Amino acid sequence: MEDMKTTSNELVANSYRQYSRPVHAYLFNRIDDWETARDLTQDVFLRLLDYKPMLRPETVKSFIFTIASNLLVDYWRRSGLKQEYTSYIYDCCPTSVEDVESRVVVKDLLTLERYTLNKLSEQRRKVYAMKRFQDKDVPEIAAELQLSIRTVENHLRLGRKTVREYIRQCI
Repeated sequence: MEDMKTTSNELVANSYRQYSRPVHAYLFNRIDDWETARDLTQDVFLRLLDYKPMLRPETVKSFIFTIASNLLVDYWRRSGLKQEYTSYIYDCCPTSVEDVESRVVVKDLLTLERYTLNKLSEQRRKVYAMKRFQDKDVPEIAAELQLSIRTVENHLRLGRKTVREYIRQCI
């Protein structure tokens, strides 16, 4: 057991030495902000630490760039560049084997999300679906369902938590 921990730690350390510069270049190339790209690069390897038991030398590179890509999407969402990201992905990115694999994983995750969604209470399911699939903001949902903004926020928080926990159990 201790030998496995040492191997995982060495794999993460070696991966950092080998891939931190390419990951930084990948992120910097997409957001054009040196410091933010550096911060996101550090976040990639911090998240990698959470997955140490699942890491394998043959898959660590793909795992690192998947984490980087997910952090990039989160950054763009927070920055309000969601539309640019979507058009970039569909217009500019070539399809490769990894893209196909990623799409299969995304499809599986969406299936798990929808399955979990059916287990939520009716009101929570409505709020979650309106936010997630109809891209409505909290005040719009509150007005449409005649709920307070705090109630909608609470339903969203608990709905997301339930979905995340279920998906985490399945992975």
